[in-house]
Amino acid sequence: MTIAADRVDQSPDAMVAIHAWRSAAAIHRFKACHPARPVILQLSGTDIYQYLTEDPSPTLRSMLLADRLVALNSLAWRVVPKKFHAKLQVIFQSVPKSMQPRHPGQRHIDISVIGHLRDVKDPLRAAAAARLLPEMSRIRIVHVGRAYDTGWAAKAKAEMATNPRYVWRDDVPRAVVKNLLRRSHAMVLSSLSEGGANVISEAVVAGVPILASRIDGNVGLLGADYPGYFPVGNTEALARLLERIETDRRFVSTLDRAIARRAPKFRPEREIAAWQRLLAGLSPQS
Repeated sequence: MTIAADRVDQSPDAMVAIHAWRSAAAIHRFKACHPARPVILQLSGTDIYQYLTEDPSPTLRSMLLADRLVALNSLAWRVVPKKFHAKLQVIFQSVPKSMQPRHPGQRHIDISVIGHLRDVKDPLRAAAAARLLPEMSRIRIVHVGRAYDTGWAAKAKAEMATNPRYVWRDDVPRAVVKNLLRRSHAMVLSSLSEGGANVISEAVVAGVPILASRIDGNVGLLGADYPGYFPVGNTEALARLLERIETDRRFVSTLDRAIARRAPKFRPEREIAAWQRLLAGLSPQS
């Protein structure tokens, strides 16, 4: 089967589009040229948690034209319109298991924050929580990710200047991100909204405990019974979890076991098999 993203001139058998809102014009062109050929649309977090309400027309048109919808978390059905549920499939993003063992640092209790600095990520929540920890705490927040504008860069630099427990390293290569995870005692994902963050897959496969905001995009990956959630934007609740990471070995062991139970869901062979099943169910026509 020949699959194209936006190449209608080569008569592909199907189209795979990523992001309903951004790919709306390409999907429309493809279906205009090949009305009987299937479109597989992978929905982004902004599609289902932002554009469905803020600018619904392009997003809904894409979802209507698509023959299959792929979501990245198991709770996406809550916001995807019911009329599209029959063509909605959940496929978790996978991560190959690293051959390098996890080796958390000893001098600090390093808590990683991996994500760009923009509003939806609530990127300085962990830094604010670290300010509330006891004076003798060894926790350090290590943040990697590009600032989307000069305002966020200024905020991160100002936080570093006044908060000795916060370090922002800006954008870094993937190898550095992997090494940071390997040396982290835990990771914080404080987003206001997520479609299914790949960094969760990376942390789970690396065996790193996650402290996550309780939103559908996170719960849809980690499960409703995962013990490391905090309410969105709740600095005090996150501070309590950070303190438990440092002082409560039983709590850390509980997180470790929960992470280990989720790890098989993010294996590459599982993702590949899910895509193979999806493609096998399509029947491109001339």
